[in-house]
Amino acid sequence: MRPFELTLTEASAALRRRELSATELTHSVLERIEAVDARVGAYVTVTDEAARAAAERADAERAAGRDRGPLHGVPGGLKDLIDVAGLPTTASSQARSGHVAHSDSAVAARLREAGAVLVGKTHTHEFAYGLTTPQSRNAIDQDRVAGGSSGGSAVAVAAGAATFALGTDTGGSIRVPAALNGLVGLKPTYGLLPRSGVTSLSWSLDHVGPITRTVRDAALLLAALAGPDAGDPASLPAGSAGDGLRGTDGDGLRGLRVGVPSTYYFERVDPEVEVAVRAAIARLGDLGAELVEVTTPMDRYIHAIHWGLMVPEATAYHEQTLRSTPQSYGPDVRVLLEAGELVSAGDYLRAQRARTLLRRAWARVYEQVDVVAAPTVPMTAVPVDQHAVHWPDGTVESVSDAYVRLSAPANITGMPSLTLPVGRDAAGLPIGMQLMAAPLADATVLRAGRAYEAAHGVRTTPGALVS
Repeated sequence: MRPFELTLTEASAALRRRELSATELTHSVLERIEAVDARVGAYVTVTDEAARAAAERADAERAAGRDRGPLHGVPGGLKDLIDVAGLPTTASSQARSGHVAHSDSAVAARLREAGAVLVGKTHTHEFAYGLTTPQSRNAIDQDRVAGGSSGGSAVAVAAGAATFALGTDTGGSIRVPAALNGLVGLKPTYGLLPRSGVTSLSWSLDHVGPITRTVRDAALLLAALAGPDAGDPASLPAGSAGDGLRGTDGDGLRGLRVGVPSTYYFERVDPEVEVAVRAAIARLGDLGAELVEVTTPMDRYIHAIHWGLMVPEATAYHEQTLRSTPQSYGPDVRVLLEAGELVSAGDYLRAQRARTLLRRAWARVYEQVDVVAAPTVPMTAVPVDQHAVHWPDGTVESVSDAYVRLSAPANITGMPSLTLPVGRDAAGLPIGMQLMAAPLADATVLRAGRAYEAAHGVRTTPGALVS
């Protein structure tokens, strides 16, 4: 196996055993970027020289007896909303032309302290306001969408152009591209990972989280990055998660109650996706989980609540630039930002009140079960020129609305949500299953995902994706 094909866990173990150096691993990943990025478009910036220097420092530190932890010497990418001192944060927009970050974001600083090696900044849908990331292409089939808005991060990991990456998730922007590229993506509990130094789309919905090849990799990153941050008003205080980030490799799933939705999550879903996810849920039962049918609450209001929160918050963030240089935005994003100016204060407040009711309703669901399992997205990656989905019931839905539909509830409520690959459709495109739990039960979704992965997981091999 070539170094760029290693998972984070495998790479970390090889580095600690001195079977591989950080310099060798980083060189392998950088060579992979050079070989494939022209086709998949994962990166907006590649930090070649800085990455090589960081890898050499990691090797020197390890030789001197200093071990910074499991990320020490492991190369990764950051979505280009996340500030890194001295590098542009373009948000894939002309509106950010000439912008250079003066300091590290909180998560970049924690990665630096953990000894991780930054190989580059990855593409996002402009200001994260979209679900396809048009600059990037799916790692399995370049005629298909990458998913968004963390499409560059997902494609980088899937193609072997990063061992791990960080993205952001406001309505599915980590989980959608992870699912479409056959990866693991985690949207943690709201406030568990700091967002200071991260360009906002919607402050009350935004989350930072990992995109990796395995659930165990995601758990390692979460443990390294979680913790309070004075720069993020929504950051949870120290000790909020308790010991919840430990012990994700429990003995099977005996005693775990897994909710199987009878509403919403299996409606307007491609038949191949439904079959694969229901089979994966059955396998959770084989591992000892108790499967419990649940009714997901307030389904008819989810779209309205999500858009009622996101649209005005995004417009408020861009208010000054939208008025001074509106032409600096792409047409699709500009339309959405201008639409936000038409949302009244009353509408926004009603969305906030409805969110409170939705949170309470989901809390009652988690009195019955520990985890809810469902499809991550209703269909696999669509062709890049497809803009709408026609469902058998006559419903016509935009591609973006379809991809966000099953992800949005976790953003509105702040509950953790993990996607992992559970199969492929007839075209060989990955299918993802989503595991959700009550806020601060991140370890529960990781435990369930890890158990499935260990017993039945579909591992994405980067070398097999892009030749």
